[in-house]
Amino acid sequence: MSGTRQEPEFIAGTVLKRDAFSETVTGHLADAPDRQLAFRRLDALPLWSRGIARLLARREARALRAVQGIPGVPVLLRADRRGILRVWSEGTPLHLARPSDAAFYRDAKRLLRQMRRRGVTHNDIAKPQNWLMSPEGRAEVIDFQLASVHRRRGKLHRIMAREDLRHLLKQKRAFAPHLLTPAERRMLERKAMPARIWMATVKPAYNFVTRRLMHWSDSEGTEDRLDRDGPAIRAALKAAGVEDHAVATFSLPARGIGLYVFAATEGALPDLPAEHVQRVPALPRRDDGGIRDDLLALVAANRLDELDAALAHEPDLRPVMAPIVAGRLNLTDRLSR
Repeated sequence: MSGTRQEPEFIAGTVLKRDAFSETVTGHLADAPDRQLAFRRLDALPLWSRGIARLLARREARALRAVQGIPGVPVLLRADRRGILRVWSEGTPLHLARPSDAAFYRDAKRLLRQMRRRGVTHNDIAKPQNWLMSPEGRAEVIDFQLASVHRRRGKLHRIMAREDLRHLLKQKRAFAPHLLTPAERRMLERKAMPARIWMATVKPAYNFVTRRLMHWSDSEGTEDRLDRDGPAIRAALKAAGVEDHAVATFSLPARGIGLYVFAATEGALPDLPAEHVQRVPALPRRDDGGIRDDLLALVAANRLDELDAALAHEPDLRPVMAPIVAGRLNLTDRLSR
């Protein structure tokens, strides 16, 4: 008598993101502890959101199946009513990696081009957190919940593919503006008609629902908060004799952006306009003496999975980072409550 082969159990690890439509956690299968996976769970959602969540999950699974084999997209292992299981992507989000090498953007264009040839548009890569830079410096893209699979490569497909490219150029303008060509600058200035309609009609309602009603948070307001409070924080620390310090941002659910101060001192600290102020023995530094703001940003956002991946390539920094991680003050999920 033949039996049905039972799938190995998924062993959950760190919660990366939790909202009304899914919970994304890292982990591994019971029979493969060394292979890190990501699981978007759908089996513990509130009743009111299950229909929308499963619709988004079906959309994501369909798009992922269509792009399998393309370097830089998540490797899909399983998609069913329980959720979507994929191989973990080890890259660093773009707003932390801040790539300035032309090779990264060439590879990102290659990735979009190969997706387009399979009739897939991502539709959500205006968010830098949906782009990753791999440890080898290549482009990766994640989160296909809003992706479209076009059976016919007609005008709509071409328009949406163009918008994907324009949104990539927005990332290039943010992190490597010196690499933009005249043609790319002109493209950035010309939004497609559907994009203009979306911005004028649907986007305001979308923002109201996601930010005010559902309490989602993203990176909006980061620069404003740093510009407003950053100089005062640095001036107060300098006046107190604290020369070694760094300021990072993290998401405040339903309230935008918070500031996290790391101060290398044993002395008293002044009152600062920041949500968290952590004393540390020392700050991580580059070979040239510059502070490793990228690693401190991961601690501030409690993104220990990404920090561990980064330190795997720089083990000499682990002794400096260990007490900072142990004493971290933000223990919440990184995007929302």
